[in-house]
Amino acid sequence: MFKYKSLAVAAVVIAAFFAYPAGHAQAQAYPSKPIRMILPFPAGAPSDLVGRVIGQKLSELMGHNFVPDNRAGAGGNLALGLTAAAPADGYTVVVTSPSVAISPSLYKKLSYNAARDLVPVARLASIENVMVVHPSVPAKTLKEFIALARARPGVLNYGSGGAGTTNHLANELLKSLEKLNIVHVPYKGATLATVAAISGEVDQTIVSTASILPLIRDKKVRPVVVLSEKRVPTLPEVPTSTEAGYPKFRMSIWYGMLAPAGTPREILSRLNQEVFRALNDKAMQQRMQGQGITPWPGTGEEFAELIRSETVRFAGVIKSAGITPQ
Repeated sequence: MFKYKSLAVAAVVIAAFFAYPAGHAQAQAYPSKPIRMILPFPAGAPSDLVGRVIGQKLSELMGHNFVPDNRAGAGGNLALGLTAAAPADGYTVVVTSPSVAISPSLYKKLSYNAARDLVPVARLASIENVMVVHPSVPAKTLKEFIALARARPGVLNYGSGGAGTTNHLANELLKSLEKLNIVHVPYKGATLATVAAISGEVDQTIVSTASILPLIRDKKVRPVVVLSEKRVPTLPEVPTSTEAGYPKFRMSIWYGMLAPAGTPREILSRLNQEVFRALNDKAMQQRMQGQGITPWPGTGEEFAELIRSETVRFAGVIKSAGITPQ
């Protein structure tokens, strides 16, 4: 009996010995062809901007192109579902926004389970949100806007990119914190909500600093507050919600990379290392920061923890706002 057990142990050790070089060789040979980078929103959207900027640098570093594949739909869930169903070979990744943490509380049924079907590769970047108003709105600070909303319950309105988007949930968070009655006007995307704010069709919208900067500079809209703890370098004159006296009114848009569950550990590690190299490149950092994007490299484990904590936070906002699952 002892002899057979020894042989079994020896077999396991030998198998493990040969498996390591195979996995190591796989990582060394990777990539051997272009990598599909699925982007969950249309061209020009913040996630598209982040994905393309990082994808270009990764293409340089890894010697094979990261090919952008815009798959907009279902609040980002179409892209996440496609990634979950893709082969777990390292040749499909997705750049996700907070939609991966919002969707479990917003949708009754999804085509994927993020915890089971997707694996975090790396945390990538963040973009701060800014509240802007049409120039006709007589409020220049967050305190003044809140006072105006209290004086005109049900009169002021705000535009969003649709139910469950960060610009929707950010406004609902403010309404919940300050017990305000502001009317929600959903649009098919943040771009249309921004157009509505420029034209005066809505009084206010909360949108990414990266996408609204040119319109602020052209005075098409007036910035009121940035929903963050620290000021944004591209909008140094705009106070943060913390400085304005409302520290709980914070909501950043963060981005990270996911791959299909089962992707080899060596490939995940290689991707993460290259993301760190890309985001620590000085020229890359300057390019991103000039567009209102803050590089925020992190490990797969750090990104997984961010998703977990944000899933809990967004669930609380959705419940408090009375948003029912679709």
